[in-house]
Amino acid sequence: MNKDNAFSSEELKKRLKKGLELKHFSSIDSTNSEARRLIKNGAPLPLLVTAEEQTSGRGRQGKSFYSPKDTGIYMSLALGFCESADRLLYLTSAAAVAVCTAIEKLTEKKPEIKWVNDIYVENKKVCGILCEAVSLKGSTAVIIGIGVNISTSVFPDDAPQAGCLGCRVNRAVLVSEITDNLLALSESGADSFIDYYRRHSMLIGRDIVFTLNNKKTAATVTGIDDSFALCVVTESGEIKRLTGGEITVRTADSQ
Repeated sequence: MNKDNAFSSEELKKRLKKGLELKHFSSIDSTNSEARRLIKNGAPLPLLVTAEEQTSGRGRQGKSFYSPKDTGIYMSLALGFCESADRLLYLTSAAAVAVCTAIEKLTEKKPEIKWVNDIYVENKKVCGILCEAVSLKGSTAVIIGIGVNISTSVFPDDAPQAGCLGCRVNRAVLVSEITDNLLALSESGADSFIDYYRRHSMLIGRDIVFTLNNKKTAATVTGIDDSFALCVVTESGEIKRLTGGEITVRTADSQ
């Protein structure tokens, strides 16, 4: 491995602006699963778990996240958490902005956000985000899992939209940049990044199909509100505010 792309706890500690508990693994089943185990056993927050490979990486809706060794970054940031499901949506949105700003700073790529948890570059998914709340004694934590494909070139057949950044980027620098961004955004309030989020949305004005409670509905995205909910109007004219569900962009072939 190139020395300038070393990916280790020592390299990460040198680059992180804020001190936090850090656990780095050569290989792990899932950084989200490991973060859950650690905080259940009393690990202090905030906690950052990173890995060079995941053998059972997880995405939303029970999907897997392909995580081969040395070709991407796989990380989970665990924070103290309270309030409601709106807070989970806020933190997922903050994570999307943290990733996009890091990519723009460190590469020449132009990332876009596919609400609610995917980052696309050149119409290919290069990043997935998974937020999970964890109940603790007397409190709740949230684990924000982030996987970014940097140079992954071969993907499973069930991931036809997957792609990678396809450029040189130091993994330790990328992880530290995302982490520092996300720690700052988690405390800054929506006003500090809602405009950036909207500018980078790949859905506003697009025709979509959203799946909620196993029901598929065709709609057009009209905007993203101040709580990061997706605003849509269905083909029957009904206005809806979505805080969850699965989104598929409609194309000429799918209509």
